[in-house]
Amino acid sequence: MGVPRVPAPVTSLLALAVTSEQIEHLHRRFKQLSQDQLTIRKENFDSIPDLEFNPIRGKIVHAFFDKRNLRQESDGLADEINFEDFLTIMSYFRPIEMNMDEEQLDRFRKEKLKFLFHMYDSDHDGKITLQEYRNVVEELLSGNPHLEKESARSIADGAMMEAASICVGQMGPDQVYEGITFEDFLKMWQGIDIETKMHVRFLNVDTIAHCY
Repeated sequence: MGVPRVPAPVTSLLALAVTSEQIEHLHRRFKQLSQDQLTIRKENFDSIPDLEFNPIRGKIVHAFFDKRNLRQESDGLADEINFEDFLTIMSYFRPIEMNMDEEQLDRFRKEKLKFLFHMYDSDHDGKITLQEYRNVVEELLSGNPHLEKESARSIADGAMMEAASICVGQMGPDQVYEGITFEDFLKMWQGIDIETKMHVRFLNVDTIAHCY
């Protein structure tokens, strides 16, 4: 099968980090998810076993259709995505390249964190309220069978208060706190190795080949 054509903007996003063979594997995975259709809809993700018990399954699926992640000018959610959109989303999960310089690494990190920021910012207003932040942490902890609900809520509350202290500490005396901005979010994630930790196992290029 020939390698699917990848538009120039998407190729740029991928930063040549994937080979033609890997793009072909991604295309096969896309066809599997779409059931050989030209587009994927949210319900197509229902057939993915690795997502079934993920505590933030809804947010992951939502992220694939978020127009902010698709780099579209309009806001909101797309009803469906094509293969080009699929590659755009996958570009956020590409692995770090050893030959990246400091500027490329910084841009690479910010792209990943912007994608993550959008998952927290559920109302698309460019800020994460403390309640939005608390909700995501609580959802993540809900997947731990050894953690009681009240304990998970306490940890989530602690994370929320820590986020507030980081953000408020950077404010001037006349500023009014309205939520976590992307700049605040970058500070909160400073020192955390997001470059290697952020991945989606069910779409891992290394495992896709074994599906066929």
